Amino acid sequence: SRLGILIVRHLKRLERVILGYLEVSDGPEEKARLGILETLQCTIEHAWPRMPCRLPVLLKALLRLLWDVHTDQGPTPEPVRAALLQGATQCLILLDRCSQGHVKVLLQGVHSSCEENRVRECLRKVQEST
Repeated sequence: SRLGILIVRHLKRLERVILGYLEVSDGPEEKARLGILETLQCTIEHAWPRMPCRLPVLLKALLRLLWDVHTDQGPTPEPVRAALLQGATQCLILLDRCSQGHVKVLLQGVHSSCEENRVRECLRKVQEST
């Protein structure tokens, strides 16, 4: 947040780091994933004009995270799972806002074909956000 809009200078490198952390679970407490979701939220808020071009990659990573958290059978406590789902949902909402509703359009097909309640609930929140 200290860099503000100047974060755009580092977006390409930062995107690779964010994607790497989102892909890998780091144990039951998931501190790294929770931290990187906060970083992504802050990045979207500060660099929103540059986010629409990164939308396909970030959307895919966030959807994969939602699915991974939902299907994970590991020892992750329920409050941590809920925090991960909430963080990913918030990132999707922010991406939707900075892309003028493009995320909602892309998620329509996913929401209608998804049968998992927790994932559907996250997608519903994105669809209903203003």
